[in-house]
Amino acid sequence: MSADSRGIGLESADAGSESESTELESQIGKWRSYLGHRGIMNAADMEELEDHLRQQIDGLVSSGLHTDEAFLIAVKRLGALDDLSREFAREHSERLWKQMVVPGGGASEPGTWATPEARVVLALAVAAGAMVKLPALLGLLEGAREDWFYALNAPLLVLPFLTAYFLWKRGRTAVHWALPAGVFVAFALVVNFYPFVTDGHTQTLTALHLPIALWLLVGLAYAGQRWREVAGRMDFIRFSGEFFIYFVLIAVGGGILIAFTLMVFESIRMDAEWFVQQWIAPCGAAGAVLVAGWLVEAKQSVVENMAPVLARIFAPLFAILLLAFLATMLVTGQGINVEREVLIAFDLLLALVLGLLLYSISARDPVEPAGLMDGVLLVLVVSALLVDVLALGAIASRISDFGFTPNRVAALGENTLLLANLSVSAWLYFRFITGRRGFAALERWQTRFLPLFAIWAAVVVLVFPPLFGWW
Repeated sequence: MSADSRGIGLESADAGSESESTELESQIGKWRSYLGHRGIMNAADMEELEDHLRQQIDGLVSSGLHTDEAFLIAVKRLGALDDLSREFAREHSERLWKQMVVPGGGASEPGTWATPEARVVLALAVAAGAMVKLPALLGLLEGAREDWFYALNAPLLVLPFLTAYFLWKRGRTAVHWALPAGVFVAFALVVNFYPFVTDGHTQTLTALHLPIALWLLVGLAYAGQRWREVAGRMDFIRFSGEFFIYFVLIAVGGGILIAFTLMVFESIRMDAEWFVQQWIAPCGAAGAVLVAGWLVEAKQSVVENMAPVLARIFAPLFAILLLAFLATMLVTGQGINVEREVLIAFDLLLALVLGLLLYSISARDPVEPAGLMDGVLLVLVVSALLVDVLALGAIASRISDFGFTPNRVAALGENTLLLANLSVSAWLYFRFITGRRGFAALERWQTRFLPLFAIWAAVVVLVFPPLFGWW
């Protein structure tokens, strides 16, 4: 054999070995991500378990097994995690997985009503629905505007039950229940005893920002001790996106149910609209919050598979929208109208872009190299950043001309936070795409920054009403 042919053979072997190593690291990354997403152990325990897994794989490869086979057998040998390995096999495997890890049979599928957890969720959902109707049944709404009462109190009537579900599921002690309970009570006292001017700006801002502030409490309960870890906070970001999808799907189904309810009773000349408006709609919406949270927890892999698809569909579309908007402004010379409705719409648009970025980050495998989708997301972030700069300029000009109002100050704070977040995100994404920094830096930045939005929302709820004379 010539030297050239031997060299080619060695290069081929090295390439094959490198390919197997890359595939193995990808499999281990998915396995680790799955365990981390389930929230069953902290980072130190996971590191120790991964070391044990790698030792098992090395020993099996040394005995002559292919890396794929070695990985499957090593996972199976982790006896303490047999049930979890079986779940991992169901959700991430092809036929080989199911033959080697899933022996068949087993307990009830998660996400069915046959489990004790499902019965707890059902009880909490019923309790949340009852809590929504309790103020009216007790006569607390007499002389008060019902629409404003529920606009301010709906999160306080429902989110405590979702928080309780996660505290129960994570096995938290009474001490850990006390803090969120105290915060919920404090916010309830504030929003119900502040002397708001009816239909005033601070009352509207409170109704808009209170759910954001309280969602952080849900996150603390969801992540538990893992909140201090990037992976724990990223899991909550992933949960939030998946929760939104499930809730919307349930709401669509509920809307269809309501439509048919009205139709069938109308066929016998019975008006069921009052019953739908007063009971089915509010109680169903409250219960749907609990059911959506439980479904995300029990059926995590179903929506995770949707995340990359949604990102690939909507990220380019929103990037095109923002680029078209910027181009139109440049050509026409028109500035941004900073009326209250426009400010709210712009903040919602930029928040949606940020949510799309976060959802894309949470669904992405951090060990994968940069690709076309990362370039699209960078364009999206940069275009959103430019729009935010223009919005901030318009807000600052409006404040300079007409002074401070609650809406303008709230928008100024929110757009400043978005400016900081998007600026650093664009820089980190650019460095990742150019190979100068890993993807983990972007994850760390987002998970550390996000609580600032909840803190600002709490400031708007607690400080703005007295600061602006309840107007």
